[in-house]
Amino acid sequence: MSWVGVLVACAGLFVQKLLGHLVPPRLLDERPRLARAADRLPAALLAALVLTAAAASGQRLVLDARLAGVAAAAVLLLLRAPLLLVVAGAAVITAMVRAFG
Repeated sequence: MSWVGVLVACAGLFVQKLLGHLVPPRLLDERPRLARAADRLPAALLAALVLTAAAASGQRLVLDARLAGVAAAAVLLLLRAPLLLVVAGAAVITAMVRAFG
């Protein structure tokens, strides 16, 4: 990837974020569904990025120890474990699957 591509992507994301800040608050107040979607969208995009990084290798879908770690982290998050425990638990599960699997 060239630096020109990186700079263009950065500029596009900056403009997109700026447009998000320019949405009038009354627009979100009048449409509660839109406000809920706007609140949940960043978490959904981050989850998609993590899952894509964990399950893909180049152009292929790879089912390996990384997915076990992500699944362990998801379970710990559902149990409302502290973030440090979630990260440590995912790392331990990933290491165990790699060692014994």
